[in-house]
Amino acid sequence: MRIKKVFCFILFGFLLMDLVGCESFVRKFTRKSKKSDQAVEMVLVPQEYKGPNMTKEELYRQSFLYWKSWQDELINALNQKANLKKKVDCAQQALKHLVNMKMLLLPDAQKNFDLQIAKSNELLSSMQSDVYGANDARNVRAANLNKANIEKDFIYPKIKNYLK
Repeated sequence: MRIKKVFCFILFGFLLMDLVGCESFVRKFTRKSKKSDQAVEMVLVPQEYKGPNMTKEELYRQSFLYWKSWQDELINALNQKANLKKKVDCAQQALKHLVNMKMLLLPDAQKNFDLQIAKSNELLSSMQSDVYGANDARNVRAANLNKANIEKDFIYPKIKNYLK
């Protein structure tokens, strides 16, 4: 009985030694070293990506379209009694695209555009001072009038000869 125990013990020892020497067994139970995350190289000089090469006509038409959609959004926001932040944001975006349209025109045509930009600025300041929306009806009329004047006077067929 004792011999069987010793024999099993020795056999178990050899088996253990054999498994410890086994590469897959060693790989399974050894601690893996933590790999350090490789740092991403920082960009020190930003690259400027130029948009698609568009003609002055395409740029003007695109700015006009963006202005028109923001102006419509402004009118809808004023009609639906939206919050002040939305109304002001719509007016600022419409004004930004008006300025973009103005920059594409010759200097003598830009003077005619200044009146519309001044009216848009006046509408924006009126909305910013009207926190509770008490003057929304008046602002809707002013926005509609401004939209009609710009669509009448500054559509592309009328302004195409004044592009830079």
